[in-house]
Amino acid sequence: MANLKSLAKDTAIYGLSSIVGRFLNYLLVPLYTAKLSAASGGYGVITNVYAYTALLLVILTYGMETTFFRFANKEGENPKKVYSTTLISVGFTSLLFVVLVVAFLSPISSFMGYSDHPSYIWVMAVTVAIDAFQCIPFAYLRYQKRPVKFAALKMLNILMAIGLNLTFFLLLPALYDRAGGTGVITTVYDPTVGAGYAFYINLACSALLTLGFVNELKPIAHGFDKRLLRRMLSYSWPILVLGIAGILNQTADKILFPYIYKGADAHTQLGIYGAASKIAMIMAMITQAFRYAYEPFVFGKSKDKDNRDTYAKAMKYFIIFTLMAFLVVIGYMDVLKHIIGHDYWSGLRVVPIVMAAEIMMGVYFNLSFWYKLIDKTIWGAWFSGVGCVVLVAINIIFVPRYGYMACAWAGFAGYGTAMLISYLVGQKHYPINYPVGEIMAYVVLAAILYLCMDWSNSHLPTLGALALNTALIALFGAYLVKKDFPLGSLPVVGRYFRK
Repeated sequence: MANLKSLAKDTAIYGLSSIVGRFLNYLLVPLYTAKLSAASGGYGVITNVYAYTALLLVILTYGMETTFFRFANKEGENPKKVYSTTLISVGFTSLLFVVLVVAFLSPISSFMGYSDHPSYIWVMAVTVAIDAFQCIPFAYLRYQKRPVKFAALKMLNILMAIGLNLTFFLLLPALYDRAGGTGVITTVYDPTVGAGYAFYINLACSALLTLGFVNELKPIAHGFDKRLLRRMLSYSWPILVLGIAGILNQTADKILFPYIYKGADAHTQLGIYGAASKIAMIMAMITQAFRYAYEPFVFGKSKDKDNRDTYAKAMKYFIIFTLMAFLVVIGYMDVLKHIIGHDYWSGLRVVPIVMAAEIMMGVYFNLSFWYKLIDKTIWGAWFSGVGCVVLVAINIIFVPRYGYMACAWAGFAGYGTAMLISYLVGQKHYPINYPVGEIMAYVVLAAILYLCMDWSNSHLPTLGALALNTALIALFGAYLVKKDFPLGSLPVVGRYFRK
């Protein structure tokens, strides 16, 4: 139980930076959707370019985060040598990537559909290269169990981004209009740049954040070990394949959409889908916070005798709290929809589908540790690859006819497939006694409550729907307290509930 409490504490700290940070980042969604109308396609451009960025970040880190944790915790390995080798390797490949993009900027920009804005591409390339390099010092902070500095740097980056976005999308445009488009303001602001400012701001913030890793770069003095790198790469390449397949499950629809959607308003429709999906990203926040704490926790505990029982309990609680988050988002949809502009509300119907897919992705992540712990990461590549094939196939077949709704269901099917086969195969090679019956009881209850909320959101006035949905959420909470968190077990106040 002490180990679970430690995991919960670290998850809370990582979650503070992740959830609060993502929430602050949500301030940019109403800003972008207010200043970049759906019809302009500006937010669709941001959605498309950032999808490429997410994919490239996985490629440029090529599984070395997880590999670093595995080798740093191996007996006989020098953790600092492992870290310095990882840092030098990722740094070199990131620099090489930037050089290649700049050298072939024109054909790359044309292929991606941004021949009129090649700056979007080189700025994206430099930014993602810096972010890939920074992933290793961030992993080092997690290895050293320094969640406070990790969270502080993440928050600093987000606060800088918000400040600059407010400046270039709100303050400077107002000053530009007041000056009539003349004067000194024109030296720092050009309204024709539009969505491009989002990319320039991201680059500036990533570059400045590097200064926060001065101490974490010092272990680079331990040098580079070629033999160690070969062993690490043999472990990491299946994770790279797994990562590419996994991120494609999240981004393939946004990358493919402009190519396969038949309408002339591809970026408009993509912008609506991307903006609405932002509301569903609370699941990504929870999963990410859990992942930051869970990965070093699992590898550090892999030698304990009771590890499988702990993994089973962690899975159960992860699912419970993501289901609670799902119900909260659905229950207060009439409030949360104001995060995005009114002309993006037509995409709200994808929110429950995308959130359900995110829950399955989180379950799949939890299931993935059995093959990482036995050094059989090739299994993950197969599972994610199959899920990715399902997702891409559904997108290609159905997007031309059903638009972005097909994107949402494709993600649901892709994650569901990967989750299911990972569970079935894992139970043969690394059996864990997950409390499936208890978990399914929560899933069934959440599904029933969701149907009730969907009815109330459609048939009741806003205040009535919010009142009923609050009662339904409380019902789920009451079941949770009765089954797994009796009030008598709580610290301090628990004595008032004990018999």
